[in-house]
Amino acid sequence: MKVTFLLTTADAMGDAERAVYNQAAELAAARYDVSILSVFKVRRRRFTPPDDRVRTDFLIEAAGATHRPVRASGLDDARAAALASVPSSVVPRRCDDRFNRLADVELEYALQNIDTDVLVSTSPGLMAYAAQFAPNRVLTVHHEQRVPELGGPEGEPLLKHTPRFDAVTFPSPRSYEWFMETFGAGVPQLDVIPPAPLAGYRPRSTLETRIVVLSAPLVERAGLGDALKAWAAVAPMHPTWSLRVLGEGPQIGFLRRRRDQLGLHGSVQFIGEAPFVAEEWAKASIALCTSESEAGGLSLMEAQAAGVPVIAYDCPNAPRDVVQDGHTGVLVTPGDTEALASVLMRLIEDAPLRHGMGAAAVDAAVRFDAAAGTARWDGLLRTLAAARDSGSRAETKAARLAAHALHGDSDGVARAASAAPASTSRTKRLRAAEERILKHNQGYVRDGGQVCRLIDAESPFEIASTNLSLAADALERARIPYFAVRDTKVRHSVAVHAEHREEVLKVLAETYRGSPVYIALLNESDSATVTTLAELADHLGTSFAGVRVYQSAVTASRTLRLGAAYGSTISFWEEDPEDPEFFVSPNRTLIGARIPRPAMRQAYTVVGGRTYPTIEPYAHTLHQDFTFPIDAVYTWVDGADMAWLERKNAALSALGIVTEDAATSAARFRNRDELRYSLRSIDMHGPWIRNIYIVTDQQVPPWLDLNHPRVRVVDHTEIFGMAGALPTYNSHAIESRMHHIEGLSEHFLYFNDDIFLGRPVQPSLFYLSNGQAKHFTSSNAIPMSPITEGDEFSRMAAKNNRELIQQMFGRTLVNSFVHAPHPLRRSVMFDLETHFPEAMQRTAHSQLRSPTDISTASSLHHYFGYYTERSVPGGLSAGFVNVGLSEQLKKLNTLLTARSNDTFCLNDFHDGDVSEDEQDAILAGFLPSYFPIASQFEFGSPRNQRYHAGRLPGFPL
Repeated sequence: MKVTFLLTTADAMGDAERAVYNQAAELAAARYDVSILSVFKVRRRRFTPPDDRVRTDFLIEAAGATHRPVRASGLDDARAAALASVPSSVVPRRCDDRFNRLADVELEYALQNIDTDVLVSTSPGLMAYAAQFAPNRVLTVHHEQRVPELGGPEGEPLLKHTPRFDAVTFPSPRSYEWFMETFGAGVPQLDVIPPAPLAGYRPRSTLETRIVVLSAPLVERAGLGDALKAWAAVAPMHPTWSLRVLGEGPQIGFLRRRRDQLGLHGSVQFIGEAPFVAEEWAKASIALCTSESEAGGLSLMEAQAAGVPVIAYDCPNAPRDVVQDGHTGVLVTPGDTEALASVLMRLIEDAPLRHGMGAAAVDAAVRFDAAAGTARWDGLLRTLAAARDSGSRAETKAARLAAHALHGDSDGVARAASAAPASTSRTKRLRAAEERILKHNQGYVRDGGQVCRLIDAESPFEIASTNLSLAADALERARIPYFAVRDTKVRHSVAVHAEHREEVLKVLAETYRGSPVYIALLNESDSATVTTLAELADHLGTSFAGVRVYQSAVTASRTLRLGAAYGSTISFWEEDPEDPEFFVSPNRTLIGARIPRPAMRQAYTVVGGRTYPTIEPYAHTLHQDFTFPIDAVYTWVDGADMAWLERKNAALSALGIVTEDAATSAARFRNRDELRYSLRSIDMHGPWIRNIYIVTDQQVPPWLDLNHPRVRVVDHTEIFGMAGALPTYNSHAIESRMHHIEGLSEHFLYFNDDIFLGRPVQPSLFYLSNGQAKHFTSSNAIPMSPITEGDEFSRMAAKNNRELIQQMFGRTLVNSFVHAPHPLRRSVMFDLETHFPEAMQRTAHSQLRSPTDISTASSLHHYFGYYTERSVPGGLSAGFVNVGLSEQLKKLNTLLTARSNDTFCLNDFHDGDVSEDEQDAILAGFLPSYFPIASQFEFGSPRNQRYHAGRLPGFPL
């Protein structure tokens, strides 16, 4: 059988390429006809395949300034260069920017005429090419060498093309569930096939060379910056040791500069590509890996085969599969460079420990069996060939594609499942327990590698309270003393004396046997080291600083999953060994990490309607606490409302402006219900907001519960009174009068309806506890020029603001502000009326936007508040997507999957290349996916019903 592996750059011999060549050589030894097809040749030197039995062919010569085909294509250099300068039409640049139109042409030619039985793609980009150009007669296998569950743009072809392939292989069993959850009935044959060092003799290290070796491509995800930072702490203490970095990549210049800045020129060497890796490991005494993700771990395997202990970040997925923590090496929490330096020094200084781990590594290396991987490949290929020969292949492929079409989006892209926690201890006992739970309870589903309960009416804050109850119920059952701890996190924490550590695991196992309650053991950095079901907790030992207890929850849409991030932490406190009059917490709390014994007097606190024991200082009103209410104000209009359009046309006609028929105008406006979803964002992520005011012109959203006491529709007539000119269609005018809302609190957030809270946030994001508002400056500068005819009205208003601030404070404004909720103070807005009466009145009287407007709420307030010491600079993570531009739409997927922004804005400048209909469809898919739980303000929703039944807990300040 002929097998062809498709590589991007076969002569750039990183771990991924070496793993493919190793497997190709083993298959060749098993009498397969194996070849490598590489898209690019990137080295000037002649390439010699590692194994003579494996032929390597290149499509494009890419070592020089000009890319050109290797074959006699008839293209001259100029036309080849022109093609190479154009992005690929098969693989978007966001997925893999190495491909271009020349690669499209050459791969189409090569693959459509390929003489092989099996084509194996080795990256998501190459998968896209194989899916499009491989002949139907060829069996297609994708050999995934990334950690697919981490997502990102690079993996998008995987989500689109996997069902078209006959099989997918991957190196870690942790990826199996992700494929099953992501593709369901559309999943092809799956197999776990880790890489392995080539069989045969391997030289062994003496472990006395005083050399630490790190082998990785010099790219950002390899974490070389962390390695240098840790080594900067090690080198002064051990000047005779050196760090050798094997690998090449685009970060080499940056890393050399960083090395020199840290004064490490004499102890850090960048070796480049090592042709004989086994010899390099034989020179090492310690192996180091600081990668953010490591799918296969070939270098870690080779190091251990040479008897070298490994220090690695505990990242997904290979380190945990390859390194036996504390036995053959040490796993460190990613990003903890202090711990990394500490472990390095420990192995450097403790020779017996180093040698002991090295010996254990050699013994453990027998697990990395190349023959076992070859046997799995052989079995897979035979199975696929049998299905092809029997005629069942076409039928099963059609069924996969049908299932994929039913569950994918309009572009045929599957929704990526959430990744299981990287610390999950995948054992047969865990899987069996999870299957038993799923079998006996229809209210649970599997998502993100865990058993989850389905929710339709709970917010992240309520989930956090529920998880606190889970921890407290178990502790109270065993009569283990505890008290609630206060810190800055959304999730809650309780303290238990360290003497109860083993007892806590036992009672968690007993209390939640048969329940989908998970625990994560935590280290001193508050990072999970092991995650499993609570019922398996009593088998985990006692080496941990805390336990996180939680029940994962997911919506029916599977687009919102609330897991360990909202779990309750049981932290183990103990007496300070140096002073028994103090207790020490493993983590800092609002009153510190070292608490005097007299402060441990019992008090009580209420969380989510339940009373918990605490200690007296936590019951005090602390410096960080907020004691004042915060409201939210929206300005909103339904531009498709016929009655509103007719009123607008009448006002415009009175101003002498020609109008068009209201029905014609309405057809051009879309009500995309952004307000509905923005209110959902507040209900989910900002429950501390007291009241919500919706300022509008004789309009009411049809879905809004007008009987809900926390939300009120405010008509323009209420805030304008006898001031200004109504009707008004000028947002600057409306913003200038918002502070006249009756009952509005001194502190309030101003939202446009295209602004959303992206994740749970606290009041401290927007205000200081002394009442000062924060503002968020944008990098966009206001041009240093007078108002011109071509300026947008918002820019004109910013320039007018600048004149006012210059006149009063002698300061020149430079920047505008980010698209986010604006933290405002009512007193500052009233002061603007006092100090700038003409500008405020002029703006309020402008029925349409005018060159004389000022922008009060979104700009002038912040600068005036700053110079009168009532507003201060703040910082937040604010996302922004212009849904009218196709190039920005890819950000929506990142927003949805990462959920890493405090706030985000979905704007439309009406000058993009995305049609209104397409924008409607995009937002109709995105907004319910991001905010699938209807808010308590939507009439008839589950949360609304819970509110009116008195079953919705409040979160007062």
